[in-house]
Amino acid sequence: MRTEDKLPETEERPTDLARPRMTRTRFWLLGTTLAVYAATVIGVLTTSWLVKLDWQVMLFRPYKQWPEFHTFLDYFVVMGQRGPTAVAVAAWLGWCCYRHRTLRPGLVLGTSLLLLNITVGAVKIGFGRLGPHYATTVGSSEMWHNGDIFPSGHTANAVVTWGVLAYLATTPRARRVASLIAAGFAFGVGMTTVYLGTHWLSDVVLGWAAGVLVLLALPWLEPAMARAEVLLLALWRRMRRGRLPVRVPSAWPVAGSPLATPRAARDDEMPAREPVGAVRSGAGTGRGSEARPHHPVRQHTVRSERTPVTPVGSRRPPHADRVPRATAPLSPSAGRGRTTTGG
Repeated sequence: MRTEDKLPETEERPTDLARPRMTRTRFWLLGTTLAVYAATVIGVLTTSWLVKLDWQVMLFRPYKQWPEFHTFLDYFVVMGQRGPTAVAVAAWLGWCCYRHRTLRPGLVLGTSLLLLNITVGAVKIGFGRLGPHYATTVGSSEMWHNGDIFPSGHTANAVVTWGVLAYLATTPRARRVASLIAAGFAFGVGMTTVYLGTHWLSDVVLGWAAGVLVLLALPWLEPAMARAEVLLLALWRRMRRGRLPVRVPSAWPVAGSPLATPRAARDDEMPAREPVGAVRSGAGTGRGSEARPHHPVRQHTVRSERTPVTPVGSRRPPHADRVPRATAPLSPSAGRGRTTTGG
């Protein structure tokens, strides 16, 4: 191969599933996202200007200001619902697994969703914030009231589910395009929940931060996912070896085998046929000496394929006193073909 035909080391092959590493840019994004996450939590806990902004947006009631968008946004918010989005993305990644002969796309999706459920679910239960429709006191943060809306699960799920597609992109251009699409879905789903009044604005901000943190943590989990892939593939091969079908000999004779070849009858043998019902299991040793074994059913042949059988000789058993039949033409004086003896 010539030098100019070789790919540069920095260029990624389109057929490879790139494994992102924790670069300096990712560290910077991680630090910034953590700062936003902490600032949002502190701002809500201290009932700062962020809580006042939440109440202003809630009392503005966007769904009443622009009711013409309500129907469309009711359907669009499904793009952040965990069930439909997970099924759609899992179907696409399942095809990628089959095409590249690897389990990594499915493992990345499963790991990200598991990490999202653990982190976001724990924070939801821990803070117990009530949503705008269930608020009790104007101007309060509505924390510690057994709620489950802080952070926004729809928003965080939209960030993670669609962001996984960008994370698994195989080329820089595809990664940029997928990142823009994922960011658009995540922003749209978050603002739709604010429009519908199901979440505070601070819930959405924390949901964005929580989803980005899950995506940024995936490179650290790559070694564990690689080991899980090796174990699952080994288990699958072991199960397949245990399911290999056992070859059972066929009960029907194969054409060309000794059982399928018809046996020609001898001249001194009368054709006989034994009924199938006469053959019983375990009766092979108790049959008489004159009983003939039951042969398997022969293959059916059409009339044109059958070989005409011309009888040769006499089918009558030989006898010591019997005179062989004359070969000369019969005459009236010969009687019925028998020779007369003088007496």
